[in-house]
Amino acid sequence: MLLLIAIANVSFYLWGHEAPMTSAHPLDGSAIDRALAAIAIVLVDARIYPMFAFLFGYGIVQFSRSRYARGVPEPAIRSMLFRRHWWLIAFGFVHALLLFAGDILGTYGIAGLILTAIFFSRSDTVLRITVWVLLGVLASGAVLMFGAAMLLGAAFPDLAGLADQGDAWQSNADFMNGVASFWLAMLIRVGVWIFSAPGAVFGLTIPAAILIGMLAGRHAWLETLSSRISLGAVALGGILIGAVGGILPALGYLGVSPLPDTAEWGTMGIAQVTGIAGGVGYVALFGLIGQRLSTPLSGVPRAIAAVGKRSLSCYLFQSVVFAPLLAAWGFGLGARINTTAAFGIALGVWLVSVILASLLERSGVRGPAEILLRRLTTGGLDRAAPAAPERQVG
Repeated sequence: MLLLIAIANVSFYLWGHEAPMTSAHPLDGSAIDRALAAIAIVLVDARIYPMFAFLFGYGIVQFSRSRYARGVPEPAIRSMLFRRHWWLIAFGFVHALLLFAGDILGTYGIAGLILTAIFFSRSDTVLRITVWVLLGVLASGAVLMFGAAMLLGAAFPDLAGLADQGDAWQSNADFMNGVASFWLAMLIRVGVWIFSAPGAVFGLTIPAAILIGMLAGRHAWLETLSSRISLGAVALGGILIGAVGGILPALGYLGVSPLPDTAEWGTMGIAQVTGIAGGVGYVALFGLIGQRLSTPLSGVPRAIAAVGKRSLSCYLFQSVVFAPLLAAWGFGLGARINTTAAFGIALGVWLVSVILASLLERSGVRGPAEILLRRLTTGGLDRAAPAAPERQVG
C-alpha cells in the first residue's frame, strides 16, 4: 500500500510541465510516460487516500479494542484517541511546513477528532445509516457535477479554447514545487495545507471511508477467514468499480475522451466516489493475500509487513526523499524527468523503506514516527484500571 501512495504522490513534484486541469500527470513525455500516467489515473489516483482512510478507521477500533482487553477505562481510551488525532494534525502541519503540501495526516487527524466525538460509542446501525447518507450525498454530487459540466460545455462551447490555453494543475504544481526559495516554498505549502486539510474532510470522501473502516474493524473483517461479505468479492467488485470510475478521466488525459473539453472537470466527482470502492477493494485484496500467507512470516512477506508496522515513518520517509530531490528549492529534478522516471524513483524509495524497515524489525525497534506518536498519545493514560479488592469471606 505504501508503494501505491508513493506512486500517487510523486507526480505532484513534477513541476514545470504542462498538465491537465484534472490531474497532476504531465501531458508531455513519451508514449510510455502517458500510458503509465493513464494507468495511474484508472487504478491509483483518488483510490489511495480512501484506502488509507479505511485503514485509519479500522485502526481506531483496533486501538480501542486492545486497550479494552487490558482493562483501560473508556474515558482514558477516548482521551488517548483525541490526543492521537491532535498530534496527527501537528505531524501533518510539520510535514507540510518542511516537505509536502499534499500531506494527508492533518486531514485524518481532523476527521478523527470529529468522528470519534460523534460515533465512538454509537451502534453499528447509526454508522451504517451515516455511511449510506454520505455515499448518497457524494453520488448525487458527482452526478450533478457531471451534468453541470455537460450543460456548461454545450451552452458555452467557446470555453474550450480557454481550457486549452492554460492548465490549473500546471500553475499549481509550479506554485507548490517550482519555487526556488525554500522559505517561500515553505510559506506556500503551509498556506495550501491550512485550506486543503480541513477541505478534504468536508469533501466527505475521507469521513465516509473512515466510517466504513470503523464498521469493518468492529467485526474484525480483515482478520476473519469466513465473513458474510467476503474479502474476495469486495476486492474484485471494489477494484473494478474504482477502475471504471477512472476511465473517463484517463481518456480525457489522453485526449480521446468522448466528452467536450470544457466538461472534463465534471468527471472528478465520479472518480472520487468510485475511488472509495477502489480503495476498499485494495484493502480487501491485501487482506486476502495476508490471510493466505503462512505464519510466522519470513522472507519478502516479513519485510513488507515490517513496512506496514512502520507505515507512518515510511510515509514521511517518502517526502524526505521526494521533496529535496524533485522540488525546485532542492535538486530540481522534477522539471527534468517525466512519469516513467518519477514512478521509478517512487519504486526505489519504497524498496529502500522495505530494507530499512526490515533492519528495524530484526532489531525489534519501532519506526521513529511511531515511537514519538505513541509516547505523545499515551502520556500515562495507557494503564489498566486497578482491580477491585477481593471481598473477604467469613
